[in-house]
Amino acid sequence: MSLLQLRHLASLSGRVAVATTTVTHGFPYPKPKHPQHLISLLLKDPSQRQPLQQVHSHIVISGLFHYPFHNVSTCLLLFNNVIRSYSLGPYPHEALHFFRYTQHCHTFLTYPSLDTFSFSFLFHASANPDCTHFGIQLHTLVFKLGFLFHVYVQTGLLQMYSTSGLLVEAAQVFYETPDRNLVTWNVFITGLIKWGLVDLAYSVFNKMPARSVVSWTLVIDGYTRMNQPMKALTLFREMIEVDGIEPTEVTLLTIFPTIANIGCIKICQSAHGYAEKRGFNAFDIRIANALIDLYAKCGCISSLSRFFQEIPDHRKNLVPREVANVVMWRTLLGACSVHNNVEIGQRVTRKILEMERGHGGDYVLMSNILVGVGRFKDAERLREMIDKRFVFKLPGHSLV
Repeated sequence: MSLLQLRHLASLSGRVAVATTTVTHGFPYPKPKHPQHLISLLLKDPSQRQPLQQVHSHIVISGLFHYPFHNVSTCLLLFNNVIRSYSLGPYPHEALHFFRYTQHCHTFLTYPSLDTFSFSFLFHASANPDCTHFGIQLHTLVFKLGFLFHVYVQTGLLQMYSTSGLLVEAAQVFYETPDRNLVTWNVFITGLIKWGLVDLAYSVFNKMPARSVVSWTLVIDGYTRMNQPMKALTLFREMIEVDGIEPTEVTLLTIFPTIANIGCIKICQSAHGYAEKRGFNAFDIRIANALIDLYAKCGCISSLSRFFQEIPDHRKNLVPREVANVVMWRTLLGACSVHNNVEIGQRVTRKILEMERGHGGDYVLMSNILVGVGRFKDAERLREMIDKRFVFKLPGHSLV
């Protein structure tokens, strides 16, 4: 980023105005803002990129880190907040560029001044394949500075190696960490699962001194993704019955695909009863939608129809009500098509046509249901009706 670009960024808003008038403090830079003021700007709207770039540009243009205008600890806090904001945003490599600036432009904020938070955020920014080489250099640096056995630094280093697929290095960091916390364990398990080593992740999981609902959800999701539904379901039950840990919405959304793969209606109904008993459906539309999909895939059309009818309108309302209703009814119609349920399929088709008549895919699904049960003449009459009404059909909607 050139000096001209930095000046342009700084001029975009008056919130971080850069003085370009007479210099009064004896150095060839505009007078810098107080670091605490810049920190407040970052914390005010941390998700926005523009304030972050303006603070970055002001630091460079004003020479804030070149001379000790302010307390070093306050400047370090500002540095850490800039690095953190970049590392958590969509442009983590900017954190590394900012770090290089502070280290190679003769600023006073060099290696000895940095703390464990600085390196934790830098490792987080390095946790992608394009920046791994930088993370490896940081690993050498933290060893040199004596930060290697700080749990936050180690966890950041572990995340960097795990995310990049360098699992041998990740394992070495993990087993060399003397004081592992829950986050450290979960980060290592996440990395192993990401790269398909679910059994190894499970062996690490079994060695945890204490396991959280996040830990359980990770291994359950791992076995679900590896198409081992019975193992995932066994772990889900063990989490509740042995460890006494209550699942979260995320845990339920993880176990529902497993139950769908098993295809057992009784287990499906048990999962529904458990979710209702714990009150999840009352406030989470994702659970309701997942249960609709679960019933559909298990073939329990009558239970699906009853459950759908019981859902209050306000819980179908993440999108406009008419759109949400049509989408859910079509989910039910799709389930009838897969499982050849003519009776409910006809009722659902009539309901959809009351709300939206111009979608040929609905007729096609109903026609498929009739064909599936051998009612070919009825299917042919329905096809003729489609032609007469000139409804359109989106490509790929037929299941024939």
